[in-house]
Amino acid sequence: MSTTVEKPAAPAATEPNEPTALKRAGAWARRAPLLPALVFMVIVTQLPFVGTLIISFMNWNAYYPDERGFAGLDNFVRVLTDVNTRDAIITTIILTASVVLVSLLLGMLIALLLDRVFLGRGIVRTMMITPFLVVPVAAALLWKHALFNPEYGLLNGLLTWLFGANAVQPDWLTSAPLTSVIIALVWQWTPFMMLILLAGLQGKPLDVIEAAQIDGCNNWQIFRHMTFPHLRQYLELGGLLGSIYIVQNFDAVFTITSGSLGTANLPYTIYQIFFQAQDYGRASAAGVVVVIGTIVLATFALRSVSSLFQQEGGR
Repeated sequence: MSTTVEKPAAPAATEPNEPTALKRAGAWARRAPLLPALVFMVIVTQLPFVGTLIISFMNWNAYYPDERGFAGLDNFVRVLTDVNTRDAIITTIILTASVVLVSLLLGMLIALLLDRVFLGRGIVRTMMITPFLVVPVAAALLWKHALFNPEYGLLNGLLTWLFGANAVQPDWLTSAPLTSVIIALVWQWTPFMMLILLAGLQGKPLDVIEAAQIDGCNNWQIFRHMTFPHLRQYLELGGLLGSIYIVQNFDAVFTITSGSLGTANLPYTIYQIFFQAQDYGRASAAGVVVVIGTIVLATFALRSVSSLFQQEGGR
């Protein structure tokens, strides 16, 4: 009696996981068009910063080409111990804090007014945004010549119209140079703060406010206990974003005062070190310090934006 031995079945051929392959192909198809933009951004932003970082550790002055070499941390020490640089840091802090705080206050007041319903609200909103859309150099020239000029400026013309030909004609840029720069920047950045806060007001809980009004709360109580706490994160976001941009401001200082009379901030001081002193190493070190400070502010700004998105997504 013969026994038949069955051969073991051949293992089935493993087929690729089609859903996973399709997902990978779809993800690559979505990301591939972004690669040229990503490469371009890396070339434009990161490579110059790497070059600046390398130069910041070098002793490189165009007036002394034979003394070029590695300087270690000497440039950073000079930046942080130099009297002019320290004054520029203090000026930058004062300028940034003043512009951000005043712009936030005015922006909140204007946003509260524009949040009301009235005839022509859309036109008024558009007009209020206009200063932020003006080119920074053009805005600085406008304030320097059309408003602050002691001979034909609008401010002195207004004083003459109110108090007669014998009215005092102050030279605004000489008597209050830093205040003049702050006023020009506040005029330009108040619409930015207003837009952020107005967007926050659009998301306030109307049902809770209506219930508070029925219970007899006045407008001040509603603003203090409901509207202002709701706007807190939007105020933080506006302050952080405004600080990131204003701390790097160069146009207003260069155009209005040319950095004179104690108005030179860090960006203008870097300009002087680089183009006038021709000290590339120290200018690069100062630039790295500004970038590090900006990154710190940007980190807090991104956290505020992330928390806002999480709150909006949870509603």
